[in-house]
Amino acid sequence: MRLGGAAIIGAAALLATGLGAARPAWRWPALPAGIAVPAVPSDNGMSAAKVALGRRLFYDRALSADGSMACADCHQQEKGFADGLTTHRGVMGDMGVRNVPGLANVAWRSGLTWTEAGLSTLEQQAMVPMTGTKPVEMGLAQDDVGLARRIGANPCYRRMFAAAFPDAPSDLDFARVTAALAAFQRTMISFGSAHDRGALSPLAQRGARQFAAAGCGSCHSEPDFTDSKTHYVGTAAPQEVDAAAYGGKPLPPGFEPPPEQFRTPSLRNVAVTGPWLHDGQSPTIESAIRRHAAPMLVDVDMPALLAFLDALTDHDFLKNAALARPAASCPIPA
Repeated sequence: MRLGGAAIIGAAALLATGLGAARPAWRWPALPAGIAVPAVPSDNGMSAAKVALGRRLFYDRALSADGSMACADCHQQEKGFADGLTTHRGVMGDMGVRNVPGLANVAWRSGLTWTEAGLSTLEQQAMVPMTGTKPVEMGLAQDDVGLARRIGANPCYRRMFAAAFPDAPSDLDFARVTAALAAFQRTMISFGSAHDRGALSPLAQRGARQFAAAGCGSCHSEPDFTDSKTHYVGTAAPQEVDAAAYGGKPLPPGFEPPPEQFRTPSLRNVAVTGPWLHDGQSPTIESAIRRHAAPMLVDVDMPALLAFLDALTDHDFLKNAALARPAASCPIPA
């Protein structure tokens, strides 16, 4: 079964019923065998109206203090919802400290930052770029009033918030904004790669065997090639740490605890989400692999391994119209 692209239209199909109408039951798209629908917070159920609102907010620079940055500036669809930069500069000029991760299948993640920050829902995580101060990203710093004023000045938003949150149609606050953003992000579903479709080339098939033999799957486990856990893998200070300590092995003598630990990134669409690793300092996938898994690479067939990783790209996902920037016209007529 080929998924991705046209199959991931749970929201779009329901939008055709009319956002202003009674909210229809949400239907997730067909998922591969063994993949359950993602868990959704009890206080933020899915609806087409909420997804449509979240999509518009995701692409709107009004969610930053000076109107210069949208979620989509850091999370670009053609790059797997990463941004192609080492780290991203915030609206106040602060440089980010972590590489922007991709968002494919983020609805299934149990950890949502590079480190163990205790954020377990997309609603919680959305507050970090909008209101965080170390570093400043979007620069809203708990400015509920200013955010509501900017959004409320747009008649389309007033109609869309009323459709998405009929029980509180005039609440244009952080709670409603993050609820809508999270609903949209939960539709970023990617199961249409060559690997998913059983269409690996002979070279990629050999790479899949290399991936397994090297033990990569112990952390990059399926279905999304991540265990969602944090690990010390020797990348924090490569000039100080002997290669024997890479790959989660014991720390070398004299290394000061606690070591930096970083969450295993998903490898879905990894070929387009570079530069790689938590600091974005690896310009190629090969350098990223060698930087954190050197002892596992003895006699590795690197071209085959890279072919397998490239086969994890879901090209339909990268151009899925339901995830792209929405039309400028309001979906709910005045």
